[in-house]
Amino acid sequence: MYAITGITGQVGGAVARVLLSAGQAVRAVVRDADKGRAWAERGCEVALAEMNDAQALARAFAGTKGVFVLPPPNFDPEPGFPEARAENAAVRQALDAARPPRVVCMSTVGAQAAQPNLLSQRTLMEEALRTLPFPVSFLRPAWFLENLRWDIAQARTQGVLSSYLQPLDRAVPMVATADVGRVAAELLVQPGEVPRVVELEGPERLTQHAVADALAQVLGRPVRAEAVPRETWGAIFRAQGMRDPVPRIQMLDGFNEGWIRFESADASVRKGRVGVAEVIRSLLD
Repeated sequence: MYAITGITGQVGGAVARVLLSAGQAVRAVVRDADKGRAWAERGCEVALAEMNDAQALARAFAGTKGVFVLPPPNFDPEPGFPEARAENAAVRQALDAARPPRVVCMSTVGAQAAQPNLLSQRTLMEEALRTLPFPVSFLRPAWFLENLRWDIAQARTQGVLSSYLQPLDRAVPMVATADVGRVAAELLVQPGEVPRVVELEGPERLTQHAVADALAQVLGRPVRAEAVPRETWGAIFRAQGMRDPVPRIQMLDGFNEGWIRFESADASVRKGRVGVAEVIRSLLD
């Protein structure tokens, strides 16, 4: 039995599907019983737990062969990340009580960066769980290709990919959530020791021009990449409903300036199988 948090999302769902297809038992850890119903129909056990409820999480993790930890995303956190700190403390307490033999945590590329940014929430998670008295692996995927979901409408109607990743000709590591879920599942069931940190990217690094070309190929119309001027980011993000756009801007600066990057040498980074065109096609379904 493997407990999967975040199972209603793309990555957690991918982890669960890989495990189920391999004949493994899965316990779906959800906040809402209604959202767990679809997974119960797939044969999963369902456990109810909020990510800041240590006792409920400990019950959900108890008696398992392994646990996949995926904190809920927070794109507009309070200053100092109090939500993430509370969740990290609860997850640590729950894991310490349940003592599963294998734990895989969803982190991020650049979790080692000292500069504050939106991804610092994952840095705090690694710091909170790294000192547990049993093995914990941190999976650090690259920029998600599925972020293109928000660009398809403009590409289709205007032939433009508005990019915050700059310069446009800089190749950036990106990865599909299907690859992230597959690798996480493999780490959970892998016998013996597993690495403390696993960094993961897709089959090739992509410039924004290459992404625009892939959109053009799939959509069947010309698409060009255009850089969104940095001085407009704050106003754009506030117009989208963000209270504080600074952490997101800091994150984008980290990618663009190169301090959000993989910690290990490029040769040590695992490669996924799913390319950008395949992801774009899946987003159109």
